[in-house]
Amino acid sequence: MKKIIVLNGPNLNLLGQREPAQYGSHTLQDVQVLCETKASELGYALEFLQSNHEGELIEVIHRAGRECKAGETLGVVFNAGAYTHTSVALHDAIVGAEVPTIEIHISNVHAREAFRHHSYLSPVAAGIVVGFGVKGYGLAMEGLVEKFAG
Repeated sequence: MKKIIVLNGPNLNLLGQREPAQYGSHTLQDVQVLCETKASELGYALEFLQSNHEGELIEVIHRAGRECKAGETLGVVFNAGAYTHTSVALHDAIVGAEVPTIEIHISNVHAREAFRHHSYLSPVAAGIVVGFGVKGYGLAMEGLVEKFAG
């Protein structure tokens, strides 16, 4: 069964305890359950990962690109957290690996601090889901399937 990779960046392991007014009370485990349910509904397996280390995220993207080319993976739903606003390396990994990627943010980053208004990932993402809370993960997965399952 082909899979979808949901990849989470730094500090997302703190969901449910970090700034609940901004991110809500759901934990990363809750997000994983939501994504498992959505993947099953869509007819895909799920690989769900989180890392606080940029290099690990890059390695997953590189592997995802190889798996996409082999027909094993559809693409990546990626919440890069703060790396969204700082990482040219993640931008380059998505381009280099040629991996279909949907960028996701739990909060509306455009309604927050000015430094969050710029994304290095948006120009290379196939789509972006912003500000729908953790439900945005399911929307991003649906978008990935809609755009690339054909």
